[in-house]
Amino acid sequence: MQDLKARLQDYALGEGFAQMGVCRPDAVSQIAERLAQYVEAGRHGQMSWMEERMHWRGNPAALWPEAKSVVMLAEVYSPEHDPLKVLEQKDRAAISVYAQNRDYHDIVKKRLKRVGRWLIEQDPEAQIKVFVDTAPVMEKPLGAAAGLGWQGKHTNLVGHELGSWFFLGAIFTTVELEVDSPGRESCGSCRACLDICPTNAFPAPYQLDARRCISYLTIEHHGPVAEELRPMLGNRIYGCDDCLAVCPWNKFAQEAREIRYNARPEFIAPKLAEFAVLDDTQFRALFSGSPVKRIGRNRFVRNVLYAIGNSGEAELLDIALGLTADDDEIVADAARWAVARLA
Repeated sequence: MQDLKARLQDYALGEGFAQMGVCRPDAVSQIAERLAQYVEAGRHGQMSWMEERMHWRGNPAALWPEAKSVVMLAEVYSPEHDPLKVLEQKDRAAISVYAQNRDYHDIVKKRLKRVGRWLIEQDPEAQIKVFVDTAPVMEKPLGAAAGLGWQGKHTNLVGHELGSWFFLGAIFTTVELEVDSPGRESCGSCRACLDICPTNAFPAPYQLDARRCISYLTIEHHGPVAEELRPMLGNRIYGCDDCLAVCPWNKFAQEAREIRYNARPEFIAPKLAEFAVLDDTQFRALFSGSPVKRIGRNRFVRNVLYAIGNSGEAELLDIALGLTADDDEIVADAARWAVARLA
């Protein structure tokens, strides 16, 4: 079992993963109560799927009872540029680092399948299931249980050798592999991630209220964003990297090995003016193969208009005015708000 695990790790690292760990499916049974409290408090916002599939999320062993091991794999996507710099350029758009090129779901899942196939070749009786945000799997607690890191005060996973910039993939398998020791919490007295949050989305260390999180508001939230929160979005139009970017552990992070995670030039500080005028066809063409595509043109332009309203750039007023009659009322509402701010 130990020899198989060692060879599996060698193969996974050779495929491009940065780190591997193993835990049992029931290693995070304590998350059920925490998840229930989170949902009961309404902190999941409009993410109804968290409540609907709470049984599986709170108990990974119930997702596939035959599974005996969970292989957790980390893939680094460390940015080449400081993601906080674009926040100073008010006429430009800030897109979260992970979404500046290809959709990681496709890349990581294909890599997971290759690792899984290798495992089956070693043990033809083995069965596997692979997951990358595609099922009710709590990747972060499982990653911590498998020793990849710990959930920091911003609730994201942080690793001593990985920093904050990495994706997680899971392979559930019927093969019984030796487990790793859980990650050791190493945030200490640091509050950098909590203090930088523009919307105060952390009620307390290790707690997140998604309803105030910019990543949630710009990606998951349907409809208009609450007016008191709009100014806090700044020029962030898809996601937010602030709490990840300031983590001191990033100085130990590995460089990304996958070139498809390198930012496309047109997504590095793009002009708000160019994004605001995209129609549906143009939006789909520009963001083909990108995670941004899934929020659709209307929600995307809504976000761009909030950024325009926050820009203080008078030359963007005409663009906002032109969208006050948009067919989508939410876009039109965002345009009216932007006009009022700029005028």
